[in-house]
Amino acid sequence: QIPKDPAQRRVRELAMLSKQLQQIHPNVLAKVLKQATVYQNEEIVVINKPYGLPVHGGPGIKNCITDVLPILAKMLENMNAKPLHLCHRLDKETTGVMVLARSKEVADRIRLLFKTRQVEKIYWAISLGDPDPAEGIVDIPIVEKEVRSHQSHYKMTLAPNYRLSPEDGKVMKIRKNRNAESAVTRYRLLASSSTCSLLELQPITGVKHQIRVHLAYGLGCPILGDHKYSHWSKLAPQKLPEITLKRLKLEQSKARHLPLHLHAHRLSLCLGQQIDLVCKPPLFFQKTLKKLGLDVAND
Repeated sequence: QIPKDPAQRRVRELAMLSKQLQQIHPNVLAKVLKQATVYQNEEIVVINKPYGLPVHGGPGIKNCITDVLPILAKMLENMNAKPLHLCHRLDKETTGVMVLARSKEVADRIRLLFKTRQVEKIYWAISLGDPDPAEGIVDIPIVEKEVRSHQSHYKMTLAPNYRLSPEDGKVMKIRKNRNAESAVTRYRLLASSSTCSLLELQPITGVKHQIRVHLAYGLGCPILGDHKYSHWSKLAPQKLPEITLKRLKLEQSKARHLPLHLHAHRLSLCLGQQIDLVCKPPLFFQKTLKKLGLDVAND
């Protein structure tokens, strides 16, 4: 049955949308991406990546961005256009700035810029709780670990180089985890209200799920709708504070449909000249900001 409450309806629609993106014809998906194009020149095409769309294929994935790049190129240019190339990736649930290259050479150049950290990436996230301090840098390595619970699964987690001594509470260095990757994220609080915050994030490194892990486990402020990293030992929907549920007009039992509120807002890179690319957050993100009273000056 269709929920009466508009907020629950929207949450349900997003979950459905993600499913539908898997069932539509590749040509229709290419058309969706064409409409999501925010910038193009002779070297690159930039899209505002929709929510719930995987970048790469895998088990159970019928539609992904990589598969429709040849069709998209033809729609944007002409029937003889060569397929576009992927330059970097975003998680399935992350929205925002995504750069595609018109040739392999340009793609290689851009990938190298990402690898050598010459691309400035700015994300926006709505988080539960306020980070303390309101601005800073999280510099804690990340490693993938198996979570042994009634449903064993893998998650990225922190592998700190320091801990507090149980004897005197002093900071002591501990042995480095061989498999951990160094991970650095800059963060800044833009607004806070209703026990939630709007954060501006700049990942300096590019480790898998870095922003999500640093916010949830490093700052204790998991991203709204991040059901994976809101608990460590179990796979369960995020538990939301009463005031947040009230503002979102949502019941806790429906919280599992809440989408991840993480958006690649801005990206700057130099290809002969400096290119500054900005993408507006998707409608559901904007509506959540409004409902939670997170007023942000337009960037």
